[in-house]
Amino acid sequence: MGFKMGIVGLPNVGKSTLFNALTRTAAAQAANFPFCTIEPNVGEVAVPDPRLDKLAAIAKSKQIIPTRITFVDIAGLVKGASKGEGLGNQFLANIREVDAIAHVLRCFEDGDVTHVEGRVDPIEDAETIETELMLADMESIEKRLQGLTRKVRGGDKEAIQQERLLKDAMAALEDGRPARTVEVDEEDVKAWKMLQLLTTKPILYVCNVEEGSAAAGNAHSARVEEMAKANGAAAVVISAAIEEEISQLDGEEAEMFLSDLGLDEAGLDRLIRAGYDLLSLETYFTVGPKEARAWTIRQGTLAPQAAGVIHGDFERGFIRAETIAYDDYVALGGEQGAKEAGKMRVEGKGYKVADGDVLHFLFNA
Repeated sequence: MGFKMGIVGLPNVGKSTLFNALTRTAAAQAANFPFCTIEPNVGEVAVPDPRLDKLAAIAKSKQIIPTRITFVDIAGLVKGASKGEGLGNQFLANIREVDAIAHVLRCFEDGDVTHVEGRVDPIEDAETIETELMLADMESIEKRLQGLTRKVRGGDKEAIQQERLLKDAMAALEDGRPARTVEVDEEDVKAWKMLQLLTTKPILYVCNVEEGSAAAGNAHSARVEEMAKANGAAAVVISAAIEEEISQLDGEEAEMFLSDLGLDEAGLDRLIRAGYDLLSLETYFTVGPKEARAWTIRQGTLAPQAAGVIHGDFERGFIRAETIAYDDYVALGGEQGAKEAGKMRVEGKGYKVADGDVLHFLFNA
């Protein structure tokens, strides 16, 4: 699995420009007017991971298959979206389908690019969208609580659990806090996720700065980073204009361009890494002469479930996983060297896969 990240924000903050650059397409129409993105544009990009290339070189793999991330460019939001203003209803429906939200905030001054509110204040912009999501959740909760009344009276255990969780979420929202701030007991986690509340989505703030601030950020992005830290969220500084230029260059030209700007890597790499951290994701590898492939899992995933990412039969018939740590695989020149050095381990159903593990699954068909 990869993961799906929704790119959201007020109109004209650089969402579509960033989407175009990240997906190296012109699928989203980037224009200086609100609602230029009507349907959510979807693009997939390979997740950069130099470890995969190194593994493939050692194993002489004929094919390299990276894991992928899906970006969804969602229509711009305005005040009143929770009541259907602008393209609010569509925005709210699209956001339910993503794993995380990349909230693009305008952190640059440019008189030629109109701001929907007539000012540049990324903190207020962030609060506008958070407020609309919270209002939408409150309206959804009220309707769902009404629909549960009869089942709760009848003693339906599932309905009673849902009612309790919805009331916990409503209490947080009425206190001005998003639902993600609610502490959920382990036995309630599955039911909590099934509620699909908008404000439970993890948020990554993307500070869109001018080219000159791409390396160190600016006063606007510093404020956003403080806000993110206070809210237990993450923030990353990116210049959509730079990313757009990089997307038109080949590998060597892009490296030179980044170096001239004092940047070690493209914004895409930073954004993906921040997304992985936000969702507690990690990567394991399968390597052989035919292909070297990366697979994305959540941290703490057990070996059978990790095998299931490849195919359901692998999980159902799981026997064991032959495991080599990435560093051992590289240092010992591959699978054979790791075996001879006693660095290949046989792990069972209770093994938690570690980031960078090179795995070979044995299973009953």
